[in-house]
Amino acid sequence: MAIIDRVKWDGHPKILAWKFPAQDLATWSHLIVNETQDAFLVSGGVYEGPFPAGNHELTTENLPILRNILGLVYGGKSPFTAEVWFVNKTANLDVKWGTPDPIQVIDPTYSIAVSVRAFGQFGLRVVDSKKLLMTLVGSLGHFSVEKFTEYIRGSLISRIKKVISETIIKGKVSVFELNVKIEDIAAEVEERISPLAHEYGVQVVGFHINSLNIPPDDAGMTRLKSALARKSEMDIVGYSFQQERQFDVMEAAAGSPAGGAAAMLGAAFGVGAAAPLSAALGSAFNQLSSGQTAQPAAQANPAAAVAAAPSIAPISMIEKIETLKKLAELKEAGILSQEEFDNEKSKILGA
Repeated sequence: MAIIDRVKWDGHPKILAWKFPAQDLATWSHLIVNETQDAFLVSGGVYEGPFPAGNHELTTENLPILRNILGLVYGGKSPFTAEVWFVNKTANLDVKWGTPDPIQVIDPTYSIAVSVRAFGQFGLRVVDSKKLLMTLVGSLGHFSVEKFTEYIRGSLISRIKKVISETIIKGKVSVFELNVKIEDIAAEVEERISPLAHEYGVQVVGFHINSLNIPPDDAGMTRLKSALARKSEMDIVGYSFQQERQFDVMEAAAGSPAGGAAAMLGAAFGVGAAAPLSAALGSAFNQLSSGQTAQPAAQANPAAAVAAAPSIAPISMIEKIETLKKLAELKEAGILSQEEFDNEKSKILGA
């Protein structure tokens, strides 16, 4: 049996705890502990330590375990058998995490279900070496950062999902505003997972969320983006969805047999309020749909027909906007000149 007279571990940044491979020691053996380590002598389930940084001679004078458990004579020189554990107390700051599946939530602003993903990193540091050894390590030869994160991953991800969901639902934060809250969410997650890590003698250091995003193929996000794009177009033009539907109906009527456009325009602008104008525009639309180019003076010059129409009662802003849209269509088709369009525009806005 070879007696080990020098016990030392140079350490590895990803290993939290490591057991010296040999157990044949003697009261003249030396235990060398680095600055970032704790060391324990273990025999019969009893832990002696922690030994702080320094060079420690394993004597019966300073180790009650040798006298009480192993029965060695005080001041004697004798070999004995015991485990030596080293614990790494340096902070590991690049522990990666991520939600294995998207978090299903309903956006509180748009009431559309979307899927949110999250990933980031955090750090770990052992603050109670004995608790770590007694609660997690057991009979393992070593205990890594990866092994620790495997143990707590389920509880960790559950807490992360809960905080993100509560932020969206209870805080009424749209998924488009999540990244503004990313630091607040990270701080809340760190607060909730810290007690979990402390149960094993470990401290969470600097929990970070690198990204909160939605999968590009998410059906809810596709619908939401399409609706928002359409809304933006309407906001730029200055009309509502209801007005757009009215426009679609009138546009369809413009391609129907003669008279259809005029009737639809009359319904859209208000019976009697804009009948003369709708009649003039209806004639112009009939001209477009029939492909005729040579028309009587009143039809060939819709602007003149509009100008000759009797005075009309004041109309609402919505009706004015609809009328201007129709005139713009005529101008684009070359039926109205820019000057004629501007004149009619001034009249309508002044009505």
